[in-house]
Amino acid sequence: MRIGIIGAGALGGTFAALLDRAGHEVVVTARGAQLDAIREHGLRLEGGYGDALARIAALPALAEPPELAFLAVKAQDAASAAAQNAAALAGVPVVVVQNGVRGPQALREALPDSPLIGAASMIAASYLSPGVVTVTAPGVTVLARDSASDTALRTAADLLGSVVAVRTAPDLAGVQWSKLVVNQLNAAPAVTGIGLQEALRSAPLTAAVAAAMRETIRVARADGVRLTGLPALSPGLLRTLLLLPLPLAARVLRRGVLQRMGDVPNPGSTLQSIRRGRPSEIDHLSGAVVEAGQRLGVPTPVNRRIVELVHRIEATGGFLPPDEAGRRLVG
Repeated sequence: MRIGIIGAGALGGTFAALLDRAGHEVVVTARGAQLDAIREHGLRLEGGYGDALARIAALPALAEPPELAFLAVKAQDAASAAAQNAAALAGVPVVVVQNGVRGPQALREALPDSPLIGAASMIAASYLSPGVVTVTAPGVTVLARDSASDTALRTAADLLGSVVAVRTAPDLAGVQWSKLVVNQLNAAPAVTGIGLQEALRSAPLTAAVAAAMRETIRVARADGVRLTGLPALSPGLLRTLLLLPLPLAARVLRRGVLQRMGDVPNPGSTLQSIRRGRPSEIDHLSGAVVEAGQRLGVPTPVNRRIVELVHRIEATGGFLPPDEAGRRLVG
């Protein structure tokens, strides 16, 4: 199948390399050093799915329509990327692999003729060097349709499911908010500049992350969202995060994350953006929780402090020791 992948970063690059290895005709879009590296040396995949070198076409924008497309850029870049590739994507099913709660819903105007599918992935992948993507932990990717038909959803799930673990869900909002709960883990590396596993060895910082998750769960529930979209976020874990005293909930969270992640440091997507000197998605992660909390009358003080602190670090590069970061976030 001819597959277009818009955004050859951590997840887009992972999917591109795996689909190329499976024999599909893959074209990616990229920019700057990443575009140059892929054109000159190919796209190298390392880590959890084995090593692969994908000799794939790389362009600033798609030159012709694929049969299926994946849009895997940061939330703040999604609208411009969709507009830039709109001509090639007209009528093409598009899987929007994105954090936050806007996803394909925000692209209906830019891609009015494209059947849209939302995706949330639990694959932990890093893109820190041009032309190289490292998978620190494989995981499930969950698809849910927006404007696409059930047939288009099944086609996309079957294709992606041939190279990674895939599930489908009936409720896109449930998938998006479930991933937003998990995305609160991004705050720990983002404010400390170290990998997630090391950051969560700090009890105050782990408690802050658990508190941010609690706020996200409460906001989602106040908005009528059922958090059933991701297998990593079981009803039991939701109850644990909400009902146990915060120090105990934090211990459960730390144990689960460390068991899943293993020993390879996971920087998280927010820290990856900071390290590359690019704007992070924080306004679409914790910022989305704050915005919805204001609308629904649900307090979100920890998420608000996360947004403020990450923006300060983006501007100054002044990371904090984990314990200090945790104390600042909980207040």
